[in-house]
Amino acid sequence: MTEQQIQKKIIDKLTQQGWYVVKIIKCNKNGTPDLIACKENETVWIEVKKPGEKLSPLQEYTIKQMRSKGLKVIVADSEYLRIQNY
Repeated sequence: MTEQQIQKKIIDKLTQQGWYVVKIIKCNKNGTPDLIACKENETVWIEVKKPGEKLSPLQEYTIKQMRSKGLKVIVADSEYLRIQNY
Protein backbone atom coordinates (compact mmCIF):
# COMPACT_ATOMS: atom_id res chain seq x y z
CA MET A 1 0.00 0.00 0.00
CA THR A 2 1.37 3.41 -0.94
CA GLU A 3 1.64 6.37 1.41
CA GLN A 4 -1.10 8.13 -0.56
CA GLN A 5 -3.44 5.13 -0.18
CA ILE A 6 -2.81 5.06 3.57
CA GLN A 7 -3.45 8.82 3.77
CA LYS A 8 -6.77 8.44 1.96
CA LYS A 9 -7.90 5.66 4.29
CA ILE A 10 -6.93 7.75 7.34
CA ILE A 11 -8.75 10.81 5.95
CA ASP A 12 -11.87 8.77 5.20
CA LYS A 13 -11.87 7.05 8.59
CA LEU A 14 -11.33 10.24 10.60
CA THR A 15 -13.92 12.14 8.54
CA GLN A 16 -16.48 9.40 9.29
CA GLN A 17 -15.65 9.86 12.99
CA GLY A 18 -16.46 13.57 12.79
CA TRP A 19 -12.97 14.99 12.37
CA TYR A 20 -12.22 17.88 10.00
CA VAL A 21 -9.14 16.64 8.11
CA VAL A 22 -6.85 18.64 5.83
CA LYS A 23 -4.05 17.21 3.72
CA ILE A 24 -1.09 19.59 3.77
CA ILE A 25 0.14 19.87 0.18
CA LYS A 26 2.74 22.61 0.51
CA CYS A 27 3.51 25.08 3.25
CA ASN A 28 6.27 27.40 4.39
CA LYS A 29 7.77 24.80 6.79
CA ASN A 30 9.53 21.82 5.25
CA GLY A 31 9.09 18.60 7.21
CA THR A 32 5.56 19.48 8.33
CA PRO A 33 3.33 16.40 8.84
CA ASP A 34 1.03 15.31 6.00
CA LEU A 35 -2.35 15.76 7.69
CA ILE A 36 -4.00 17.92 10.31
CA ALA A 37 -7.18 16.68 11.99
CA CYS A 38 -9.43 18.86 14.17
CA LYS A 39 -12.43 17.92 16.29
CA GLU A 40 -14.01 20.04 19.01
CA ASN A 41 -11.07 21.29 21.10
CA GLU A 42 -8.50 18.81 19.79
CA THR A 43 -5.99 19.08 16.96
CA VAL A 44 -3.72 16.27 15.83
CA TRP A 45 -0.95 16.44 13.24
CA ILE A 46 -0.31 13.15 11.42
CA GLU A 47 2.81 12.14 9.51
CA VAL A 48 2.01 9.15 7.30
CA LYS A 49 4.65 6.60 6.35
CA LYS A 50 4.58 3.27 4.58
CA PRO A 51 5.16 0.38 7.01
CA GLY A 52 8.87 0.19 7.81
CA GLU A 53 9.67 3.61 6.32
CA LYS A 54 11.62 5.98 8.57
CA LEU A 55 11.26 9.70 9.16
CA SER A 56 13.82 11.93 7.47
CA PRO A 57 16.12 13.90 9.78
CA LEU A 58 14.17 17.08 8.87
CA GLN A 59 10.86 15.41 9.75
CA GLU A 60 12.29 14.19 13.08
CA TYR A 61 13.50 17.72 13.87
CA THR A 62 10.20 19.33 12.87
CA ILE A 63 8.10 16.87 14.88
CA LYS A 64 10.36 17.38 17.91
CA GLN A 65 9.93 21.16 17.59
CA MET A 66 6.15 20.86 17.25
CA ARG A 67 5.89 18.58 20.29
CA SER A 68 8.04 21.01 22.31
CA LYS A 69 5.34 23.62 21.63
CA GLY A 70 2.69 21.29 23.05
CA LEU A 71 1.31 20.13 19.70
CA LYS A 72 0.07 16.57 19.35
CA VAL A 73 1.92 14.85 16.50
CA ILE A 74 1.67 11.18 15.63
CA VAL A 75 3.40 9.07 13.01
CA ALA A 76 1.10 6.51 11.41
CA ASP A 77 2.11 3.60 9.22
CA SER A 78 -1.37 2.20 8.60
CA GLU A 79 -4.97 3.28 8.32
CA TYR A 80 -5.38 2.18 11.94
CA LEU A 81 -3.10 5.02 13.06
CA ARG A 82 -0.66 2.57 14.58
CA ILE A 83 1.91 4.91 16.05
CA GLN A 84 5.52 4.11 15.28
CA ASN A 85 8.10 4.46 18.03
CA TYR A 86 10.34 7.46 17.36
